[in-house]
Amino acid sequence: MNLTLKQLRYFDVLARHGHFGRAAEVAAISQPALSMQIKELEEGLGAPLFERGRQMRLTSFGEDFLPKAREILRQVDELSDLARAARESLVGRLRLGVIPTVAPYLLPRIVARLGVSHPDLDLHIRETVTPRLMAEMEEGRIDTAIVALPVSEPAFTEVPLFTESFVLVRPEADRDLPVPSPEALREMRLLLLEEGHCFRDQALSFCGMGRNTRELLDGSSLSTLVQMVGSGIGVTLIPEMAVEVETRSARVNIARFSVQPQRTIGMIWRRASPLARQLAQIAEVVRLSSL
Repeated sequence: MNLTLKQLRYFDVLARHGHFGRAAEVAAISQPALSMQIKELEEGLGAPLFERGRQMRLTSFGEDFLPKAREILRQVDELSDLARAARESLVGRLRLGVIPTVAPYLLPRIVARLGVSHPDLDLHIRETVTPRLMAEMEEGRIDTAIVALPVSEPAFTEVPLFTESFVLVRPEADRDLPVPSPEALREMRLLLLEEGHCFRDQALSFCGMGRNTRELLDGSSLSTLVQMVGSGIGVTLIPEMAVEVETRSARVNIARFSVQPQRTIGMIWRRASPLARQLAQIAEVVRLSSL
């Protein structure tokens, strides 16, 4: 049996996407080449890994093989990280995860500053919600992530970077009305991000509303929520950093609460990461980017 790391990586990609076309695109190879690599892997193992069809499904053997293959890939990546950790400054690939309520507003500044402080860094950005970022970090698919703290996961190091307030976005016609209290917000049509976004849970907590509250309209992005408010549909909360970008083209009023709800943004990485010292340097660059 002669397995290669390349075959294991292709197997991992195909298992994630369940489709040869999408997996080949992600792996940056042709579909026939990917199919050949998987076939050779299965022949080497002496058993099929996938049930062929419109949707590629793992066989029972494939399900058993997948976590072991991913552990091998993670260990190989850590060996590479050990060599990189010997350097004073981080060079090469950095896989950075960012939550959607931070990415559009802070990433341009982060990328610009890292381009100056770490010119040899090859930055790969992954934007998704916190639970997915945490799962991908646990699997070794990303190196670090910018999220709202705390994540309360013992396996991760948490480094606070900055704190920011939430503001109320309401229709322009409400400009002269008093700023509603958290209790009053419960009686209004509150537009929030869909399930999975930590910002949704933070906003509900401020209003004293449970996660199962049903009289809400869910949006997929802060931009969608603000535009809906501009159309007179309801009100929403957004983080301070999003105000300039999201309110440019919407007829809305920004109001600030007497007691400001806040969130802490920070960086997390695996405690066992060989790159912990270099990631702490990156965290400082991110912190300076937020000023």
